[in-house]
Amino acid sequence: MALKGLLVPHLLPESCYDEFFLRLNFLHIPCLKILISKGLGYAIIATSIMVKLPQIVKIVGAQSAEGLSFHSLLLELLATTGTMVYSVANSFPFSSWGEALFLMLQTAAIAFLVQYFKGHTDRAVAFLVVYVGVVALLLSSLTPMAVVTALQASNVPAIVVGKLLQAATNYWNGHTGQLSAVTALLLLLGAIVRIFTSIQETGDPLMALTYVITATCNGILVGQLLYYWDVPPARRKKD
Repeated sequence: MALKGLLVPHLLPESCYDEFFLRLNFLHIPCLKILISKGLGYAIIATSIMVKLPQIVKIVGAQSAEGLSFHSLLLELLATTGTMVYSVANSFPFSSWGEALFLMLQTAAIAFLVQYFKGHTDRAVAFLVVYVGVVALLLSSLTPMAVVTALQASNVPAIVVGKLLQAATNYWNGHTGQLSAVTALLLLLGAIVRIFTSIQETGDPLMALTYVITATCNGILVGQLLYYWDVPPARRKKD
């Protein structure tokens, strides 16, 4: 059946398809959890394709990356790259981690723009070349699984330090500069939903912990965006 080919195995395992459409048991809790988790996962992935586009548009439109911390972006890139590589290595379902791929690509683009609009075109190009090489190496058979696991484990401190660097930059500047409120809010909501989907689809406590920390740190940045909402970028914090 066409419907079965569409749903199995992308949204439902075959046993749950039989439960819903052959036995008509639409209240089967374990299968409902799987369906909800898969649906939320794919919704997050679809949103992630454009989640940082507002940030990119804001930087390009202003011809400035003022207020954005390059080091914070590098740590965020470490975290998303680690999640992507770890998930591929463990053969986790794409619905449980797919947004990491798109966030990784967009974060790399933003990091490039930060360097470019600071007048460091050579550094920007060198950054992209080195990063692509590192990702290719991590995805290859040359990288031991122990290294991949250590990279994922480093996500928690990388996320905390990276987000706190951005939060500190906002505090010392007295405004959030070109930080996009839309992007920050979408990242917060996505991380909250991912706590559930990572537990449901992977059962990996390291993945779940990563999203708990991510949600907390993104919440801090969203709070700053609200606090500094009416502060114009031209204004600086005065002692």
